[in-house]
Amino acid sequence: MKVLVASHTYIVDLNCEKLRALAQLRPDVEVTVVVPKRWSPGGVQNRVIEPEPREEGRFRIVPIANFSQNNQGLLSFGLEIVDLLRRFRPDIIQVEQGAKALGYAELITLNRLLGLRAKKVFFTWWNLPYQLKFPVSLLEAYNLRHTDGLLVGNQDGADILRDRGYLGPTCIMPQLGVDERLFRPQPQPQLAAQHGIEPDDWVIGFVGRFVPEKGLRTLLTALTQLQDKRWKLLLLGRGPLRQELAQEAEAAGIGDRICWVESVPHDDVPRYINLMQTLVLPSETTYNFKTLTAAGWKEQFGHVLIEAMACRVPVIGSDSGEIPHVIGEAGLVFPEGQPDALAACLSQLMEQPARHEALAQQGYDRAMTQYTNRALAKRQLEFYEKLIA
Repeated sequence: MKVLVASHTYIVDLNCEKLRALAQLRPDVEVTVVVPKRWSPGGVQNRVIEPEPREEGRFRIVPIANFSQNNQGLLSFGLEIVDLLRRFRPDIIQVEQGAKALGYAELITLNRLLGLRAKKVFFTWWNLPYQLKFPVSLLEAYNLRHTDGLLVGNQDGADILRDRGYLGPTCIMPQLGVDERLFRPQPQPQLAAQHGIEPDDWVIGFVGRFVPEKGLRTLLTALTQLQDKRWKLLLLGRGPLRQELAQEAEAAGIGDRICWVESVPHDDVPRYINLMQTLVLPSETTYNFKTLTAAGWKEQFGHVLIEAMACRVPVIGSDSGEIPHVIGEAGLVFPEGQPDALAACLSQLMEQPARHEALAQQGYDRAMTQYTNRALAKRQLEFYEKLIA
């Protein structure tokens, strides 16, 4: 089976582990990953990335000249893609830029013109209803009509595309897995001491952006109800809400219990998660965001949840978007925006050590069986086999 995957996501080598694992599952599986030659992610990575080609047995990365360097919907490829398709002749073509992607339409068309007969698959995270205008509506209709299989990161996204007319095979799974070699239980006494965390402090953690939709105000309000308990809050990340949150915490009398840590290298994130007794993801759905085709945001997955599970850290999440599906029965879920309910979840874990330990083990087992890169690669290969059967 020859698989060709195209996406800007894989300009980051760490993001390629699931596809590497896919190429190692069977000796007849080959994976070629097409990435843009030049890409400007924006945000904190304020630079142009120019990935290098790689060849690792049956897995390889091929940078190809691209149009648009920072818009995934407009990303498409130059003439080199034609030669690659002719030589590789894939059985599966997968484009991970969404339902409205120009690059997906390009590869659908080339597949037909070159007579490849590959099955066409796309991946999307989008999980809110949207309306389209011409010509984008025509582009999406073309893509959906020629899609043989859908990989989608959440249940809401699958439901939305059903409503928009896609009735073919669907597999719900995240784009990236958790690396159990990095994210694993490992005590960090020296790091704890470095940040003033005492052995008997009960550490509540958050990893992510300090923005309103991540629900950090709800978390602070919940913690003001627990001032009679011994806890510390570890906030790892950055964002525009940082100063306001610090001021609100001081006003509530809990400012001295918060440990602020600026974003750290990805390899260091597991060390900080291992300082926590629980990780909280209190995301809140919002309709304040607007794009050309849609409005709003809700949690699309919550990758930090599976990273914490892999470290045997129990998780608490709101019911925004995909969070309840990710956690399942292996953690606690509360109604988004309700600090009283979140406080009750935190109290439960603080006061019931046996419950805390049980959820730690359940979360770990769930991460290892469902969310490692190898587990996701197996699920993806099974989906491909059904498409080409």
